[in-house]
Amino acid sequence: MSAYARAVQGADPGLSVQLSGANSVTGTIVGSATALTVLLALVASLGVFNTAVLNTQSRRRDLGMLKSIGMTPRRVTVMTATSMAVLGALGSLLGVPLGIAAHRIVVPRMAAGVDLALPRHMTDVWHAPLPAVLALTGAGIAVVGALVPARRAARPTVAEVLRTE
Repeated sequence: MSAYARAVQGADPGLSVQLSGANSVTGTIVGSATALTVLLALVASLGVFNTAVLNTQSRRRDLGMLKSIGMTPRRVTVMTATSMAVLGALGSLLGVPLGIAAHRIVVPRMAAGVDLALPRHMTDVWHAPLPAVLALTGAGIAVVGALVPARRAARPTVAEVLRTE
């Protein structure tokens, strides 16, 4: 890098050259985006968990009736997790395109706010397999978030469910 700076100053002595190493602004943008992504994933998983808990509580009587006609606790767990997977898939179908649109709006504006021109490889990051993986990840997060409430809903006996109603 110092050879480049010397060459620039040799070509035009009026230019001021500063060697700064890695671009700290780019690192800040990437770090901020990573932190926001992690926080959003945490909030999303808590939202899924809350939705699953409320869903199983409101369907407690229905699940008790299904168990009374022969549904096993495992099937109750699978049914509840599957319903949350459908909600997660629908949320992903809505959220992934909105996330891509937000990325295309927010990242260039963040860069423009600090007078930085981002290279194309930092702005064109949405390639064919990635949105599909993100959509599947959304459904996976929904299933994982639903497992604990689903197991808890499958545990009580029919008599316990009807007694609490």
